[in-house]
Amino acid sequence: MDGFISDKKQQILIAASRLFRDKGYSATSMRDLARAVNLQASSLYNHIASKEEILQEICLANARRFHEGMEQAKALNNHSPSERLEFLMRLHIRMATQDITSVTSFNDEWRHLSEPHLSQFLDMRRQYESFIRHILREGIEQGTFRNMDESLLLYTLLSSIRWLYDWFEDGKRLSAQDLESQLIPLLMGGIRV
Repeated sequence: MDGFISDKKQQILIAASRLFRDKGYSATSMRDLARAVNLQASSLYNHIASKEEILQEICLANARRFHEGMEQAKALNNHSPSERLEFLMRLHIRMATQDITSVTSFNDEWRHLSEPHLSQFLDMRRQYESFIRHILREGIEQGTFRNMDESLLLYTLLSSIRWLYDWFEDGKRLSAQDLESQLIPLLMGGIRV
């Protein structure tokens, strides 16, 4: 959650992310949110228009972060498919370990977005997944990756990382750096020839 927003709005976004993670978007009320940031419910509307506005900001901010990572990976066009894919897997792990609450909302609560935000979100996700498919296809054609169905590879890789936000607590089991150094070889080793 970046950009130029007030400190109070940032506090609201963080609190909302936690509440959405713990209770779910549908079960979180504006009263819950106001209580979490020590405001009266009526005062909350001085900072945000609606609960859905918060969800939009969380989901689209995370989608933009993945898109920025995709653009960085595209700029690595002189690198191997394996290096570009590893770059994106590291991005996923870092996002899941550095911003657990908003990544939870991004992964689980995006279905509650209304139009046109839902279509915008889904379009960004399709572009991102399409780019990963391109990398996988290129790696398969070059003989770097196993000759397997691209969708199977794509969703196995992404599913292998999506659960991290639900499990990871920095330093409790592993540090974020240790997690990355152990998980990347496991994921990449499974698809390399």
